[in-house]
Amino acid sequence: MTDRADTADATAGSAIRVLLADDEQMIRHGVHLILRHAEGIEVVGEAANGAEAVRLTAEHRPDVVLLDIRMPVLDGLAAIDRLLMLDPVPQVVMLTTFGDEENVLRALAAGATGFLLKDEGPEELIRAVRAAAAGDAVLSPGVTGTVIQRMLSGGAAGGGSAAPDQRLAGLTAREREVLAMLGEGLSNLEIGRRLGIGVGTVKTHVRSILEKTGSDSRVQAALLAHQTGLVS
Repeated sequence: MTDRADTADATAGSAIRVLLADDEQMIRHGVHLILRHAEGIEVVGEAANGAEAVRLTAEHRPDVVLLDIRMPVLDGLAAIDRLLMLDPVPQVVMLTTFGDEENVLRALAAGATGFLLKDEGPEELIRAVRAAAAGDAVLSPGVTGTVIQRMLSGGAAGGGSAAPDQRLAGLTAREREVLAMLGEGLSNLEIGRRLGIGVGTVKTHVRSILEKTGSDSRVQAALLAHQTGLVS
């Protein structure tokens, strides 16, 4: 199976392929209009339910899937498990609303790249798609603090079954530095600038961190950084 970071590397220099999945046609239409006019982004399909999203993703091989949490036939929470089994593996960003934190927690634990509020502005939507395609976590500012605190208080970092501190045992000193910066919410570019290394090297470190800690996503790794005190 193709690694998600490898998929992100492959998008460099080419249009980011996006699939929209939401049962509300007006929302799909609005998101499509915004992304259609964004440079370097191409909408390759629209789905009205989770089952259709999985089928169209397998057919069109998008880089990023914008996936509504609440949908008929197969909801987003059930669909994400199937999407992350595809080859290549897409980056999955969950579309949500205020008050839906519990489902967001479950989606992040399942391996979603992040989440985005449906009422975010056009610039934030475009930024989120580009960040996801680059392999960066997408966390909507409006509910990030609440979600992270709930995950931390519940001990739900996802990933491996070992105690949080034990999951850091195999990391190098540089990987611990990078993990701490993931916990701060920094992008690959920002991490590279702070450490004086290239984005490609950062991606290599992130890939190694996810593998060694048993984390399914950058979000899970960021939460692990908070749990283990790398980020106060």
